[in-house]
Amino acid sequence: MALHQKVYTFEDVSKHNKTQDCWVIISGKVYDLTSFIEDHPGGAEVLLAATGKDGTSDYEAAGHSDYAIEMMKKYYIGKIDTTNVPQTRIYTPPEQDQYSAYMSTEFMIKFLQYLFPILILGLAFGVRYYTKKE
Repeated sequence: MALHQKVYTFEDVSKHNKTQDCWVIISGKVYDLTSFIEDHPGGAEVLLAATGKDGTSDYEAAGHSDYAIEMMKKYYIGKIDTTNVPQTRIYTPPEQDQYSAYMSTEFMIKFLQYLFPILILGLAFGVRYYTKKE
């Protein structure tokens, strides 16, 4: 690695998000994976999914080998200016208040109170109709 490393902005890196031009951000470093994308064992889609964001969590979740980690040095092109990299958001489902959960349960009970007798009548009618002797 050179003494004067190139520093890229997030906007610069996020423009390189195609198969023919693929850059990713991993642990504050920028890698140009264009020449490697077709050879990636996980497929090109995996690398393309890591573009336009900080791909560190995706990279770490994959559990790469020591060889893969060593091979990354070949694709290193510089550092990322971390001041403008968006925070990775973790999805948290909205909380359901207890009242709406209670109301949906109450609705289902009332619905089944009407549906169950109708089903029994339908079944009785069907049995009567098909077993009737002429």
